[in-house]
Amino acid sequence: MAKKNINVAVVGAGYWGRNLVRVLNDLKVLVSICDLNPNILKATKELYPHLKYTTSYRDILKNANIDAVAISTNPESHYLLTKEALSCGKDVFVEKPLAMAVEQGRELVKLTSKNANILMVGHLLRYHPAISKLKELIDMGKLGKINYIYSNRLNLGKIRREENILWSFAPHDISVILHLLGEMPESVSACGGSYLNKGIADVTVSNLNFTSGVKAHIFVSWLHPYKEQKLVVVGNSKMAVFDDIAIGNKLQLFNHEINWVGNMPVAERKNAENIELDNSEPLLLEMQHFLECILKREKPRTSGENAIDTLKILQACQMSLEENGRVFVLEHAPHYLSSKSTYYVHPSSCVEQPSKIGKGTKIWYYSHIMPGAKIGRNCNIGQNVFIGSKAVVGDNVKIQNNVSIYDAVKIEDDVFCGPSVVFTNVINPRSYISRKHEYKSTQIKKGATLGANATVICGRTIGEYAFVGAGAVVTKDVPAFALVYGNPAKIKGWMCICANKLQFKQNKSTCSICKKKYVLSNGRVKCIKNELGKKKCQRIILSA
Repeated sequence: MAKKNINVAVVGAGYWGRNLVRVLNDLKVLVSICDLNPNILKATKELYPHLKYTTSYRDILKNANIDAVAISTNPESHYLLTKEALSCGKDVFVEKPLAMAVEQGRELVKLTSKNANILMVGHLLRYHPAISKLKELIDMGKLGKINYIYSNRLNLGKIRREENILWSFAPHDISVILHLLGEMPESVSACGGSYLNKGIADVTVSNLNFTSGVKAHIFVSWLHPYKEQKLVVVGNSKMAVFDDIAIGNKLQLFNHEINWVGNMPVAERKNAENIELDNSEPLLLEMQHFLECILKREKPRTSGENAIDTLKILQACQMSLEENGRVFVLEHAPHYLSSKSTYYVHPSSCVEQPSKIGKGTKIWYYSHIMPGAKIGRNCNIGQNVFIGSKAVVGDNVKIQNNVSIYDAVKIEDDVFCGPSVVFTNVINPRSYISRKHEYKSTQIKKGATLGANATVICGRTIGEYAFVGAGAVVTKDVPAFALVYGNPAKIKGWMCICANKLQFKQNKSTCSICKKKYVLSNGRVKCIKNELGKKKCQRIILSA
């Protein structure tokens, strides 16, 4: 089928790559194999002594006789290996996932277009004869209106540390569901558990909700007592079951009926209808398609654009997994700007570069982050927030709607800024006089709370765990733990770390909630540290 002058190299000949080696060798296009593991190269050479072998990826890319590479390596390496190959003018087949971030995927697609390369992603099930037939049946209306899809991909299998089960197993099912329905979900959620390695999920259940009304769930696990790979499609006329583990009868239709008897639904079961399928190996069909695309210079069925759709869902599910199953509307799905800096930006917001934003931070509707701004980890930036180029925001900071944080404002960790808090940076502004050289530094210390509509005049310092009441106008420094309100704001009492008001007797106080102890001396409050109180306060803060 393929012309003899197509020469392909396989990069990564291990767990799955050996299958690529076998098929591409049978198609008589394989010329070279690259792998960092000399033992893998040695074992492969015994089976295919006529091929060339190397541990240097650079050797593959420099070889002008190699037209294309097939990459089957650690998923975290897919992006860089693919980028290097495309930049050298090679056509690329890369196993799923295309990358570990949507932005990386988009970069690869742009590079593909720029260099007129072929980029195909290994979503193998898209080439399975059963999935092709199932798509045909759905499009013909044989199942009626699709109501529900669920997929189980379970095994006591190869357990990885570089990726969790969601990224390892679920891309197959996500890609197939998108293909069968021809639409993207409007929202997703995911939950799961990590049992073998902390922070690496071994079991996940992902839920996808589509505008058409279809709902889907994907259950994946590598901690299962037996292997199961099933896809069930429930229509209002028929139901279809694809069982990839079955020997024969991999695709069946069920014409079960629901009859109403005495105003109660009663199921009437009927025998399965076996659907005849082409017995061709899916991987062979996939590789043949790749070679055809190289010859004809056509976009593959599983192109980079298709892979980005799958990545969008994976990232949204990953964020939901990290937030205990929170539902994410897909247009708000996590926006990863790099593999090391992971944060979410709503599409309506503007984050100018370069800016430094920590992992887990979320920037919501219509906010503007200026270049040079520094924002820590796990912050929540609300709607219509402005953060200046020289502003600094620490970790775990909550900034509610309609807040502008101008240059020279520094906010430390764990600070809460209520809605419409006002900061200033000049004490005597005139529109026609530049005062940039006169900006005064404003500091909000660790754990402080600023109530709604509070105003902080520039040059002031709000002490640790101070509490500024709603509408207060702060014209003087506020000491640590002080409760202030009014215009101008004055000290009205003292607050515990856990935000409970303290009552002092003989200049001593014990918080009635967390039992932390304080002393009052010379108009200042100091916390007496003790580990028991510290732990309890942390627990209260985290659950707030």
